[in-house]
Amino acid sequence: MKVLFIEWPGYGNKDMLDSYARLGHQVVVFPLSTKECRSDPAYEDSLTAKIHETNPDYIFTFNHYPLISKVCNREDIPYISWVYDSPFVPLYSYTTIFPCNYIFIFDKEFCHEFQKNGISTVHYLPMAANTARLDAMNDFNAFKKSPYVNQADISFVGSLYTEEVRKNFFHRFKGISSYAQGYLEGIMAAQKNVFGYNFIQELLVPIMEDLQRSCPVETNYDGVESAEYIYAQYFINRQITAIERSETIKRITEHFPMDLYTSATDFHCPNMILHGPVDPHTVAPYVYKCSKINLNMSLRSIISGMPLRVFEIMGSGGFLLSNFQSDFLDYFVPGDDFAFYDSQKDLIDKIDYYLRNDEERRQMAASAHQKIQKSHTFIHRIQEMESYLP
Repeated sequence: MKVLFIEWPGYGNKDMLDSYARLGHQVVVFPLSTKECRSDPAYEDSLTAKIHETNPDYIFTFNHYPLISKVCNREDIPYISWVYDSPFVPLYSYTTIFPCNYIFIFDKEFCHEFQKNGISTVHYLPMAANTARLDAMNDFNAFKKSPYVNQADISFVGSLYTEEVRKNFFHRFKGISSYAQGYLEGIMAAQKNVFGYNFIQELLVPIMEDLQRSCPVETNYDGVESAEYIYAQYFINRQITAIERSETIKRITEHFPMDLYTSATDFHCPNMILHGPVDPHTVAPYVYKCSKINLNMSLRSIISGMPLRVFEIMGSGGFLLSNFQSDFLDYFVPGDDFAFYDSQKDLIDKIDYYLRNDEERRQMAASAHQKIQKSHTFIHRIQEMESYLP
């Protein structure tokens, strides 16, 4: 097959291109518009010209872009997109219903939201790992000389959502009423105690006028997303995640040493080694391989899905300890392949248990790696996505 691969600086590009090559596909890489994801007439013209020049079997992107869907619909060419970001408001564009689309979402419950409304262009597809690349990363001597490396008991690689670069919108709520402030604090505190279901969006109705007065948001001209969705997913769930990750790390380090790999360089607590961010492609897999326990703390806007991080951890042969996400249960067995926690006390208890049971931990990591290798590589995912094509 010939694929027109629309590239932007996101995760997974190299693994996807490598997997296409292993399948014998011919791939033409073309850059994504840097101006606008919904409408860019000059870019749409250049993409149309590229389609005419290369005559691909389909176009592929990570995440979904309305302006590409418009071109593909006009040119009658399949558009496969694989969404790994959450939240991702462009999915609410009216272009989602175009018949050219084959949209794959990593979060089953988010996917069901579209399907139950009769949108047949959206399908569930979990993330993957490139085990061929990860298994070949065995130059531990060079890795151990890196300033980023530590033979860690517990590691977390990821954002704390306190970094300025993450644009924590919650702090834009200025001058809201004391009632709205207390209401927000109450539902956020309640949500922190619940895994597997997020109720923030549905509870915002009583304070919407206050939120809009404090920090107005506008929905997109071509979209059906609600203001409640934007506030819940981009403002409040990110703030819950920021609070939760900071509190969890502080709780862990009261009992155990820990290594943190993040760009939040102003975050400090005793018993923790703070590293800078690491390249997810070339360095993070070594962290996963060398850590006894790798933590996953999912962004709260992810309803049921398994983020890319967990596939990278398990695909590297690392041991995974994650918050509960129901999609795990479709493919992996708790206690056999990974462990999950449902409270901070449970997290501390399981860290203590698995640090004291090396052989069980190693067997679980090996089992998870075997399952990833057998059924959850990028090659498997490409073949599944292409199976939907006419």
